[in-house]
Amino acid sequence: MSAMDPTEVFRQEASELFEVLEGALLDLGQRPDDRELVDSAFRALHTIKGSGAMFGFDKVASFTHEFETAFDRVRKGEIKPTQELISVALAAKDYIRALIEDPQSTDDVIGDAILDDLKRFVSFDQPAAAVMEIAEAPPLAPGGSKQAGWHLYLEFESHILRNGSNPLDLLEDLCKLGPCFVVPVTDGIPFLDEMEPEDCYLKWDVKLHAACDKDAIDDVFMFVQDELKLTLSPLEHVEAPAPAPLFQLLDEEPAPMAETPAPPAELPAAPVADQPVAKSEPKSEPRPEPKPEAKREERGIATVRVQAERLDELMDRVGELVIAQARLTQLAASGSDLSIKMIAEEIERLASSLRDTTMGARMVPIGSLFGRFRRLVHDLSRDLSKPVEFVTTGEDTELDKTMIECLADPLVHLIRNAIDHGIEDNATRAANGKTEQGRIELAAVHSGAQVLVTVKDNGGGLNTARIRAKAEEQGLIAAGAVLTDHEIHQFLFHPGFSTAQTISALSGRGVGMDVVKRTIENMRGSIDLSTRPGQGTTVTLRLPLTLAIIEGLLIRVGEGRYIIPLPAVEECVELTAEDERSRGRNFLNVRGNLVPFLRLREIMSSTGSPDKHQKTIIISTGETRVGLVADQIIGNHQTVIKSLSKLHSDVTIFSGATILGDGTAALILDVAQLVSLAQSKVEKQHISEAA
Repeated sequence: MSAMDPTEVFRQEASELFEVLEGALLDLGQRPDDRELVDSAFRALHTIKGSGAMFGFDKVASFTHEFETAFDRVRKGEIKPTQELISVALAAKDYIRALIEDPQSTDDVIGDAILDDLKRFVSFDQPAAAVMEIAEAPPLAPGGSKQAGWHLYLEFESHILRNGSNPLDLLEDLCKLGPCFVVPVTDGIPFLDEMEPEDCYLKWDVKLHAACDKDAIDDVFMFVQDELKLTLSPLEHVEAPAPAPLFQLLDEEPAPMAETPAPPAELPAAPVADQPVAKSEPKSEPRPEPKPEAKREERGIATVRVQAERLDELMDRVGELVIAQARLTQLAASGSDLSIKMIAEEIERLASSLRDTTMGARMVPIGSLFGRFRRLVHDLSRDLSKPVEFVTTGEDTELDKTMIECLADPLVHLIRNAIDHGIEDNATRAANGKTEQGRIELAAVHSGAQVLVTVKDNGGGLNTARIRAKAEEQGLIAAGAVLTDHEIHQFLFHPGFSTAQTISALSGRGVGMDVVKRTIENMRGSIDLSTRPGQGTTVTLRLPLTLAIIEGLLIRVGEGRYIIPLPAVEECVELTAEDERSRGRNFLNVRGNLVPFLRLREIMSSTGSPDKHQKTIIISTGETRVGLVADQIIGNHQTVIKSLSKLHSDVTIFSGATILGDGTAALILDVAQLVSLAQSKVEKQHISEAA
């Protein structure tokens, strides 16, 4: 087993931090006064900077440091984040991502331009105050003056360097508050043969001669509070030392200590053991050293990063195991050895448990996908000058990770279309009595064996007449052909079809919706399109929970065997003699409710006479219920889904195939297609009865 490349680990962690940073910046646009969002953004930036420096991404560390510095006025509450500032910060985030993922595609000129814009926006509100701060922040008084300050004793956790934090950077930030006198404490350094090169053994005794408050010091160490033991006490009025750079102070011999006119008794008090109790002591004293270690160990074992390829391979092995288990169960059932049957039942139970565990490891909350589209909506809203509110629901709904990956592109096209085509411009919305801000809703919900993902807008709805005219212009239908609105709307999914008047960066080439349909059908899903003129459009994607293994109901129709996804099955009833006699009616009376049913023997063109006692399996999709008449219900079956070949792509009632215990194949019925087929038959029957 080969170890992962450390830089690849950093890229993966940075990707997660970019999501946190982007989410915090976008939320700041909605809640500019939320201090926690600012701190969250800075924590992500600080971690990216420290980790980048540790893994050799010097440009990342340098640019991120400048980003932090420019954004510092927001953190201090001196300016509020505006939409323009958020946009530039997002561009800076994109540049940092490019520096990590594809450094060759970046240019220093781009980074410098972004930083210039960032500095311009953060200094736009109060240029005079900013100049005054620069002039007054480091007012080092003449040698004879006296000023108040703080005495700090810093003891970092030994592993702080491994986490990407550099104590010297923190000390440098501390020196920006005012003149500092820094003395490293070396009594904790072990012998060379006992030293761990990645551990930090130094402690620091610092005297800060600046009239700043305690909060300013806490801000310097805000990202390492769990890895720092800080003892803080007010410093009496003493003569300030002559200003000197931090690294010069660290490199000097102990001689400069004599330049400080502090009383000799004050130096031994560096550990502050005999000092008066400081305000911050209760914060650090009751926290013994082992406790943070224990907390970190608990966090470490809470999650484990696993390569996606390994999960895919594990799923393949589980699928083969399920097929082998089905063969064993069938062999045991054909014999009379009770011990073999007991072992087969035990293996079936273990295989089922292993399958559920593996499937659970592959399930991912769809919220991880929804979060990506906030930036898309933000940018499109800005580029098209259409204020848009983006609302998501059902983020906890889980889907197989493969489904999540395949679903990203279709949703991008749908959201772009909703904003570009669906949401009207400000003048049109005002004329129609609508609010200036449009609304895009992205939702996910479980429905039986499927997950429904909907994209809904409150725009103008589909222009059916315009779609029809475009279809006639392209020769897709004859002029005057009688078509329902639903049939006309399906032309939107035709390759090369677009109702846009002009070709732009967003639309006009007709390569969006056909990609959506093709991708969803490859996922064994379907698309529903509904619209209300003047009120908006809703696109619903019906998707299976997984593309790997499902629980199925094995049935027999004639000589063939078929699988129905078990979550779609509501109940099974026997076909009565009365139902047999009413062949033209195709309705089943289930406890007073009429349910349309399909005779699978007719659909499959099965030969031979049907069984005497046929069974009806009631299936449902959403609110629609349909009965499927079969000859025999064999039982439940763990179904490993195998895709059909391209030669069978036109057979819509099957969504895949599986291998049974005896080695033969069984086709998996597509519940959504069967429900649609039953609905169309009912509509035709109503039309014929009305005629």
